[in-house]
Amino acid sequence: MPQFFLNKRLIILLVSIIVLVALVGYSLSGKSKASWPEQFVKDVAGFGENIVSKPVGFASSFFSSASDLRNAYTENEHLKKRLEELAQLESKVADLSKENADLKKSLDIEADLSDYNPINATVISRNPDDWNMQVQIDKGSADGVKPNMAVRTPEGMIGKIMKTGAKSSTVKLLSSTDDRNRISAIVQGKATAYGIINGYDAEQRLLEMKQLPIDQKFTKGEKVVTSGLGGIFPSDIFIGTIEKVETDKMGLSQTALVKPGADLYDLSHVIVLQRTLEGDGSEGSGS
Repeated sequence: MPQFFLNKRLIILLVSIIVLVALVGYSLSGKSKASWPEQFVKDVAGFGENIVSKPVGFASSFFSSASDLRNAYTENEHLKKRLEELAQLESKVADLSKENADLKKSLDIEADLSDYNPINATVISRNPDDWNMQVQIDKGSADGVKPNMAVRTPEGMIGKIMKTGAKSSTVKLLSSTDDRNRISAIVQGKATAYGIINGYDAEQRLLEMKQLPIDQKFTKGEKVVTSGLGGIFPSDIFIGTIEKVETDKMGLSQTALVKPGADLYDLSHVIVLQRTLEGDGSEGSGS
């Protein structure tokens, strides 16, 4: 009897192994339809996965939304602060403009060297052969543009009007190698220094400011602006910053190499400055 049960157990074990091997072989046979054991296991696993994944997905989405909301709130607060600062700045500018106008009126002054009317223009052509010399803009005499008017971008001065047509004009750039292209300028340092922007180092892309006092020290980063004393350009138009200063060959004055504030190589939109207070037209003569 014990031998019978021992054989029975062995038979059951062998049958189980055969069934298991058959099931594995069936599952690997490449049939498109899964067997019922496979389907049962897949259904149970899929059910368990749904139970786990849905809460996890909900929690992940919740925390992601909370993070986005926090970021949006922070950004909104930052923008509100900037808007408040802008409103305060606009109010201050308006007050200063009114105060300036009142002072001029009380002193019977109609205009000063820094006053001008802006004429917005777009660069319409630029010859590759004289890229650093000049550009063409879409405003001309019919728009109030005249020769020798200063031209700038929001970043700084780029040149002056050389000649005009009815609806277009030619702008001579500060980077022009024409020796007659001169601009009276000021270095805004510890002490005011006057000089002439005349010349351009194409390799370094730096303007040359000549005739600076020999006994005055200059520091890198000091601002250079128009003086307004040449009779054509408004004063205080930003030109650039000093990079380095060298003594000229005669040893009688200094020359500063100035990094232009505007990108003279890439120009698209510019502003022509129609000066309110007219001078004698001596600045930039010879153009």
